[in-house]
Amino acid sequence: MSFSSYFQATEAVKRAERVPASRYGLRIGCFIALFALISPRLALFALWLFSDLLSRAFDSWLIPFLGFFLLPWTTLAYAVMWSTGSDAVTGFEWFIVILGFVVDLGAYAGRGKARRD
Repeated sequence: MSFSSYFQATEAVKRAERVPASRYGLRIGCFIALFALISPRLALFALWLFSDLLSRAFDSWLIPFLGFFLLPWTTLAYAVMWSTGSDAVTGFEWFIVILGFVVDLGAYAGRGKARRD
């Protein structure tokens, strides 16, 4: 058996063993993670545009709208933590939401310090 035929056979086995998580879940998750590295507002906009996560996590459009302008990291963290597991934010997930809130507060404090300098 040549090396190339062995490689093709092992790749075929690997492809057969893969279990798809969902049709678009992994692609959109990576897409949102990339946007979150750039800007939480861009990630929220992508979530609103490409998925229904914000409408499932929040009862009305007002909270995500205000969160987009005032607390983007907190809004993004809450929406993502809502979708993990049981469609509720419980336990350790609240730590992630609070961490987003602290990052938002840090951004506001950093802006104030930059203005004073």
